[in-house]
Amino acid sequence: MQRRRIAVAAAVVAAVGAAVAFTLPSMAGTTSSASKPASKKSGVAPQILAAMQRDLGLDGDQATARLQRARWASRVSSTLAAKTGSDFGGAWLATDGTTLKIAVTDPGAAAAVRAAGAVPVLVKRSEQTLDAAKEKLDAVRADAAGVTGWYVDVQTNKVVVVAKPGRTTAAKTLAKEAGVAGDAVAVLTSSATPKPLAAIDLHGADPYFISLADGTARCSIGFAVQGGFVTAGHCGSPGDPTLDQQQQPMGAVKASIFPGDNDEGFVQVTNGDTLQPFVNDFDGNLLPVAGSTEAPVGAAICRSGSTTGTHCGTILAKNQTVVYPEGAVTGLTRTNVCAEGGDSGGPWLSGDQAQGVTSGGSGDCTVGGETFFQPVNEILAINNLTLLTTGGGGATTPPSEAATTPPAESTNACADLPVQRQGSLSRAGQAQATPGNGAFRANAGRQVACLDAPDGADFDLFLQRLTGNGFRTVAKATGDGDKTLSANLRSGVYRYVVLADSGSGAYTLGFATP
Repeated sequence: MQRRRIAVAAAVVAAVGAAVAFTLPSMAGTTSSASKPASKKSGVAPQILAAMQRDLGLDGDQATARLQRARWASRVSSTLAAKTGSDFGGAWLATDGTTLKIAVTDPGAAAAVRAAGAVPVLVKRSEQTLDAAKEKLDAVRADAAGVTGWYVDVQTNKVVVVAKPGRTTAAKTLAKEAGVAGDAVAVLTSSATPKPLAAIDLHGADPYFISLADGTARCSIGFAVQGGFVTAGHCGSPGDPTLDQQQQPMGAVKASIFPGDNDEGFVQVTNGDTLQPFVNDFDGNLLPVAGSTEAPVGAAICRSGSTTGTHCGTILAKNQTVVYPEGAVTGLTRTNVCAEGGDSGGPWLSGDQAQGVTSGGSGDCTVGGETFFQPVNEILAINNLTLLTTGGGGATTPPSEAATTPPAESTNACADLPVQRQGSLSRAGQAQATPGNGAFRANAGRQVACLDAPDGADFDLFLQRLTGNGFRTVAKATGDGDKTLSANLRSGVYRYVVLADSGSGAYTLGFATP
């Protein structure tokens, strides 16, 4: 069947000021027009609302409310994670899709949770403690027979190990050998066998192909970025040639990780195909991508892929390690959305916000299943990429572990930032870490800070990320006067350090997390 390219005008804000567009495949029999406009009442593309009604049983008003609540919950939970620091136990939306629950280990933090409009839940273990326990399992990565993965479940305040029926003992043994306390582990039995969702030697309405030594793989384009698009890491290795939907040379895989810490890849497009910030729903429409604000656990989410089109469901857990036949992959997000072979690399949306790209799963879209996706902000951070977006949301600038010149909107007075900390340094050379109750966990994305130093003193500001070798400085603001800091970074555990280069006195630090 003859394919026609869809050309859609879009306002694209790029870091270097260049407008780039992305070519999406058109299904035979559809027009080459842009997607239907979003509902004036909701601002959400009607195709997303229709998919949520089909898969989640929600009418238009209910679906819109769920998406708006998820955006609000994302902002509130990230701020509370920074405010409560090492007392933060995680956040999730309840099954009603509107009640935001925040777990804390200190009863004293409950007031801040209530003040933010969320429901506090007192737990035994912080999210940092749970992450550390999961990392012990990641370090072992033993091929325990019948164990298919593990993840942090903030709702039960435990690390969940997923095992095949009859392999519960193997799961518990794996956790014990990794040094994870027994009361911090729960075993979930599932007959599912996760696998990457690429398709070998298949043809048809395919977004792109990868030329491999032993054949041709088909995957789905994820999201347009400057210079190409992001996709799954198992869809080719660096240097592998790629072909577009017309079987013409398109470019090559520029970066790829799989298995390991991520399932992420970047394909560089060099044949002149243009890139645009839209997602094909395979029903004749293009869905806008306005940004990449991360949705919380419990939020509704939809994905699209070249095999099965658009389907919706719910985010069940984050930071899951999935054991594929090729090896374990960490940091994936667990959902109850179906997918099939060839959907690998395809985009996930919460409303108009990019969430990730399809990694793998089990089941199919006839009987249902579960699917895991690689968070997109991690891909942008690792590869220093800029997500192309529609005019409504601007461009997501390339995250990198280096300080950048803060944009005008991030240079507000310290008091305007949501997290506030005060301290005092009594002499030159003295330093203080904040928050005082430990570090804080932040999603991937932009972190901004402002340091109001005392008159006559020179205080420097450092942002540090926790690594296997302790805290490492990833951004800093030095020099005379008050300090502003802005950097796009990977998800992780962070802290700020204020250092008196000269002088002394009280200071105020304000900061915001993604």
